[in-house]
Amino acid sequence: MHPLVLAAVSRPAPTVFDGTANTVAVIVLLLEFGMLRASLFRAQVRLYAAQSFVVSVLAGVVAVGRGVPELFILAAVSFLLKAVIVPLVMLRQLRDSPSEIAGSGTLGVASEVIVSIIVAGFGFFAVGALGIHSDVLPTAALSLAVAVILVSFVLMILRRDVISQAIGFFSLENGVSMASLVVAAGLPLILEVAFLFDLLVAVVVFGVIIRVQSQRTKSYSTVHLDRLRG
Repeated sequence: MHPLVLAAVSRPAPTVFDGTANTVAVIVLLLEFGMLRASLFRAQVRLYAAQSFVVSVLAGVVAVGRGVPELFILAAVSFLLKAVIVPLVMLRQLRDSPSEIAGSGTLGVASEVIVSIIVAGFGFFAVGALGIHSDVLPTAALSLAVAVILVSFVLMILRRDVISQAIGFFSLENGVSMASLVVAAGLPLILEVAFLFDLLVAVVVFGVIIRVQSQRTKSYSTVHLDRLRG
């Protein structure tokens, strides 16, 4: 029998856990594309909250499917911080917003989506070619996590307003969280929680930047920031 046929026959069939984990990872990536396409600040914040909730669900799925009970605590803390507190802080910053529309960059929305698809595809297939295997989550979930990270970078680079750049940074952390669940779900809980509090510090920093930017320029655009001196 041909070696490729033998490899296909010997490969174990995907389990329900694998299918569930991959489906959740795909939803996270689709929500990232939704943030890129969203033209309203509040829509981006809500999509980020939904993405954070899905990442928390993924942690719960891993806790059940792989018998890692401490991940239930991580899922609860992640949900409280990233799906509740961070979106509320961002929406509070937007309460007296001088603008509701995200600033577009040099490319149109359609062009940005095409660039993101190319970048996400590159990341997905590049990670798949490395042949990384995990006993916790299917390898496809790691490829999707890398795709989320790369699309987050696209959002931060191409959008020219501080709100979109902040949301891109926060969603980048969601991609990193997904990757950590794939390759290091057994990390001590204190380290995982420390990553979440790093995010909290970033929220405080971005909150200050957003307020100062709004007060000084009456907008969230970063187009003219290169003209600042001293």
